[in-house]
Amino acid sequence: MITAAPPSSTQTPNEEDVSVKHARAIHERVLTLDSHIDFTPADLISERNYTQRLDTQFNLPKMIDGGLDGLFFSIFVAQTRESQNGEALKAPGYERAYHRAVEKFDAVHHFTHVIAPENVELAFSAVDARRIYAEGKKIAFMGVENGYALGEDLRVVKEFYDRGARYLSLTHNGHNQLADSHTGERDGWKWHGVSPLGEQVIAAMNRLGIMVDVSHGSKDAMMQIATLSNAPIIASHSAVRALCDVSRNMDDEELLALQKTGGVIQVVAYNGFIKTTKAESPERLSARKSAPGDG
Repeated sequence: MITAAPPSSTQTPNEEDVSVKHARAIHERVLTLDSHIDFTPADLISERNYTQRLDTQFNLPKMIDGGLDGLFFSIFVAQTRESQNGEALKAPGYERAYHRAVEKFDAVHHFTHVIAPENVELAFSAVDARRIYAEGKKIAFMGVENGYALGEDLRVVKEFYDRGARYLSLTHNGHNQLADSHTGERDGWKWHGVSPLGEQVIAAMNRLGIMVDVSHGSKDAMMQIATLSNAPIIASHSAVRALCDVSRNMDDEELLALQKTGGVIQVVAYNGFIKTTKAESPERLSARKSAPGDG
C-alpha cells in the first residue's frame, strides 16, 4: 500500500499536510495490491471468518478501511516437521505438504465462492483483476510460498496453476528439492543455487504463466533464476540488504538483476527485515542497570 512518508524535521505543518494529501490522492487513484497475505484455512471456511473484524492483521473490514484493492493469499507450506522426521526430501514429506497446500487452495475457493462472493472475487489474470476492481469488489489472487509442496512431479505445477496459483517461490526457510534457501548462509549449501529439477519447474512456470518468486531464495538461486526465467520475476516479500543486513534481504546486485528481468520487489513490512537493531552501548546498559526500580 502507498502511505505518506513521515515528515522530515525541516517540514512545516503545512508542508506535512500537503504531503499527506498528495499521498492519499495517489492511493485513491491506483489499484493497491498486497502480494503476500498469510492465512489460516479455518478463517476462510468457518463461522468465524475474514468477513468479520477479527483480531488479525488481515480481514475484509481492515482491507476496506485501508483502501487495499487486492491481495495474494499465500499458499504456504513449511517443511519443518518433515525435516525433523528425516523425511523432508522424501515421498511421505512431499505428500503431506501437497495435501496441506490443497487444503489452502480449497479454503480460498470456499471463501471467494461461498462465504463472501459479493465482496471479493478470485482473479486468474490481470484482465480479471481490472474487471473485479471496476465492479467495486476486492481482488483475490493466490501465490504458492515454497515449491516443496510440488514434490518431484512436474505435473503438479500445472495442477497448482489450474487451482489458481499465479506465482510460486521455489524455497522457504531451508533447502528443498528445487533450490537453496537464504538459510544456507548459516547452514551451508545443497545445490549452490537452483537444482536440475528446479530448472525444469521454472521452465514449466514460464510456459503456464506463473511468476517466479525469489523471496526466501539464496543469492545464487536468485541470480540463476534471473537468468533462467524468460519472463519477469518478482520478490513478493523481501527487503533491501544495504539497509538491513539479514540473509532474507536482497543486495544491490540482486536488485539490479531483478530490474533487468522487468520484475519488481514488494517490501515486507516487518521490523526485523527493514530496520537493523543497533546493540546498546556500554554506557546505556550501565545507566539502565543503575536506574531506580530497574531490577
